[in-house]
Amino acid sequence: MAIARKRQVSLVDTKYYHCISRCVRRAFLCGVDHFTNQSYEHRRGWVESKLLALAKVFCIDVCAYAVMSNHTHLVLYVDDKKAKRLTDKAIIQRWHRLCKGTVLTNKYLQGEELSKIELLFLHETISEYRERLANISWFMRLLNEDIARRANKEDNCTGRFWEGRFKSQALLDEAALIACMAYVDLNPIRAKAATTPETSDHTSVKIRIQSATAGKQPKQLLRFSGKPKKHMAKGLPFELKSYLELVELTGRCICEDKKGHIENTTLPLLQRVNITSENWLKLTTQFSRVFHGAVGRPASHEGYCEHLNRKRRANVSNCEKLLA
Repeated sequence: MAIARKRQVSLVDTKYYHCISRCVRRAFLCGVDHFTNQSYEHRRGWVESKLLALAKVFCIDVCAYAVMSNHTHLVLYVDDKKAKRLTDKAIIQRWHRLCKGTVLTNKYLQGEELSKIELLFLHETISEYRERLANISWFMRLLNEDIARRANKEDNCTGRFWEGRFKSQALLDEAALIACMAYVDLNPIRAKAATTPETSDHTSVKIRIQSATAGKQPKQLLRFSGKPKKHMAKGLPFELKSYLELVELTGRCICEDKKGHIENTTLPLLQRVNITSENWLKLTTQFSRVFHGAVGRPASHEGYCEHLNRKRRANVSNCEKLLA
């Protein structure tokens, strides 16, 4: 039985989540229909553009993504503090970029005077919008609904486009986060759709590499802030250079179709998160197969399960083997 979404998301324990959506149609999400030879590759651009556009509006940042032929992978960061910090007007303006809003929210933005009763209902609506802008389910809903409608219109049909509700995994610590991000960024290489990270179309790693060549970080994605410290800016707790080197070297091991080895001297990031080279290769090639729930070291699971009142701890044995 599927676990309710509210029993999977605990922002007290982690703000990072891995989300997966799968397509059920024969022509796939962005593949080639071998019966008609029609290509749907342009749909990758649809997903990528919509994803990055939503990230500008929601208080949710994109850490990593890969748009594959029949599924999408996302690693998201929920910035609930930002949602709480925004003014009422900013919340309404953001939501109106996604939906029409209500009569009251439109009157408010136009500067019309509202009665006490209207203000009461308006504040309830704003509170609801504020929650939605930091809600992964709403983010994925607006992303997947838009793509499904466009695909159905293009295919001149109706019916389900996605397999069902998206799957999500809580990433409870740095080890789980870095492994999942690399797993997502290396999807095209594992699928033999690309030979190098910089040629992996419609992935976050390609955008990061393009920006890095100019000495910058992409504005569309959550930036790397460097090693964790007491007072650090919002961002991924890793060094960008180390991460790109890690992905590059891991991709070489996968491309050579052998287990290979990773030299410790070139990957200080693995040492810091305490993952062995052998476990790292398994994590970045089999992440979705090995883990089917929250991912993190056993100690990270304790608080997560306690806050969500869950007795059963999924993935404990695999987490102990690969992340401990």
